[in-house]
Amino acid sequence: MDDQTRYDQGMGVRRQVLGDAHVDRANAGITADTADFQDFITRTAWGDVWSRPGLDRRSRSISVLSSLVAHGHHEELAMHIRAAITNGLTREEIGEIFLQTAIYSGVPAANTAFRILQQTLPLPDADE
Repeated sequence: MDDQTRYDQGMGVRRQVLGDAHVDRANAGITADTADFQDFITRTAWGDVWSRPGLDRRSRSISVLSSLVAHGHHEELAMHIRAAITNGLTREEIGEIFLQTAIYSGVPAANTAFRILQQTLPLPDADE
């Protein structure tokens, strides 16, 4: 598969998982410094890996959430929480992933993940 085909495939998957608004904002923010990187992640992360048939998107989201928490990459966690919902995970399942991650990656990492979950998907007020 040539680079343009990989890019087009990756952009399609990226839009399906992250949503048009997110991708449009990311594309609008591309600069001379970030253009090659954005092309790379679209072709490689989205066009190659996320497009593979070996795992469904729900399973890929579980893996991504666990990895982001384990490695302390909280700056992308909210985006991938929303993507996980798009990919069929429930809020409760995301909480279970974070609880599982606490055992293997540490309580402080999971504590931060739960805080980001609450900020990303706020619960309705009990008074409503």
